[in-house]
Amino acid sequence: MVVAYRSQYLLRTCKTSSIIKTLSFRQQDTSAYRKNYSSICLQPAPLDDLAYIRLRCHYRRLHFSKEPTRSPLTKLSPQEVDSILRANEFTQEFKDGSVKSYDSNQLPSNNPIEDTRSEASCLLTTGLLVGVFDGHGGGACAQVIAKRLFNYITACLLPHESTLQYLLTLDQPKPPDLIESYNDKVQFVEDVRDIYKESFTKFVKELSEEGYKQHFDMSKAIERAFLRLDNDLSKEAIPVNGEINLKTLSVAMSGAVSCVAHIDGPHLHVANLGDCCAVLGSLSETGSWIPKKLTEEHNAYNPIEYDRVMSEHPKQEKETVISMGRLLGQLAPLRAMGDFRFKWSKEIMVDVVAKAFGEQMIPPNYHSPPYLTALPDVIHHRLTPRDKFLIIATDGLWDCVTPLEAVRLVGEHMKGKVTLQPLKLPRKNMKLSEINDMLLQRKEGLKIKPRDSNAATHIIRNALGGTEYGIDHTKISQLLTLPDDVVRVFRDDITVTIVYFDTEFLRHCPA
Repeated sequence: MVVAYRSQYLLRTCKTSSIIKTLSFRQQDTSAYRKNYSSICLQPAPLDDLAYIRLRCHYRRLHFSKEPTRSPLTKLSPQEVDSILRANEFTQEFKDGSVKSYDSNQLPSNNPIEDTRSEASCLLTTGLLVGVFDGHGGGACAQVIAKRLFNYITACLLPHESTLQYLLTLDQPKPPDLIESYNDKVQFVEDVRDIYKESFTKFVKELSEEGYKQHFDMSKAIERAFLRLDNDLSKEAIPVNGEINLKTLSVAMSGAVSCVAHIDGPHLHVANLGDCCAVLGSLSETGSWIPKKLTEEHNAYNPIEYDRVMSEHPKQEKETVISMGRLLGQLAPLRAMGDFRFKWSKEIMVDVVAKAFGEQMIPPNYHSPPYLTALPDVIHHRLTPRDKFLIIATDGLWDCVTPLEAVRLVGEHMKGKVTLQPLKLPRKNMKLSEINDMLLQRKEGLKIKPRDSNAATHIIRNALGGTEYGIDHTKISQLLTLPDDVVRVFRDDITVTIVYFDTEFLRHCPA
């Protein structure tokens, strides 16, 4: 998010004076809270102005050029580039339902990476959950909500009788799981795990006491899960008996935006909070790819979102609520989980945050909190046989490619991917004409045979090194070998999940 704003601001101007003005903003005094919250504000880099301008000019040539890069400075071999790009890729296949498989991958810019991803099947209800989470101010909040949010969503989807039965099992040493997670590598430490379990048990108990609901609203259930988890993050960070828990407080002080999809048969629900993006890839009757953007960014460049924020605060604050394209001049997304330094009352900020981190942690012009909400936008789309895949990604990808480019890349990958595996007939007793059609499709696929079997890796590779003439290895190599202190100037963390739909299932499933 930091890079996106800085890039947009710099690339809109050609005059040196304007660049210097931007640099002065970049180098404003943020030293008081830089140590723990370096990504909330624009990060002052250890570069003088001239060096920074040179980097930006080089970035324009390197990142936006459609020509192959001519440079003798290639440091990585193609095999080394492959190793880096494929280090975090993951694929999961399914036998039944509307989802055939998904590909996922991450490429870090921050060290450690602040993005997180999560995918899981619902066990006591039906459906698949997939999500990407883009952290800022560190990765703590993103990691925690990626691990907890799906349980909150699934709990909200349970029928009343199932909620009552599940509540009875929570006292067991190992209660049954609500979800089956894939590629889950994060485990909470014991003391924090107990706090989180207590919060979740209390939430399930409240759900069980509400009784049977005649009309179920999927969108409202997802919204409730987001808001309740965010509220629990707040309560868990408030000191008990005067004792501050720095682990839960660090989660509350960092923040995360997210995009989560729930897919159940032909029903697709997407919940968006912040500036991640979900794009549906559909095939037209003429065989061309059509992107459908399902989300809108919650930032100052969205006029509807801008007006919403301004309407929630006194007119006296109209010059300060959103300043320099940021909330209170500091935070780019206008909706996020965590980030309680933009939500808590002035009293809590003074009694808790200022005592723990200093008064400089209170944002300027902090008069009418909360300034930030964790309420997501939730949309529903009924899948059709023409809907082939869903791309969910953090803004690190969308800084590099458009939705149309992303959909075309995945569509071409689908066509060329078949050539990476030996030919297998899908069923016995096929007609010769059907086999001939398969062979013709395979012949066409050979023309665009991809280097990567994982579509998320394929799209990241093209985002970094794609040109009109194909992949530029030198370009990718340069972007992958930048030093830690400048890499964020050039690219952000990238997290991508691509969900493939089963066309035959969607063709025959009931409404």
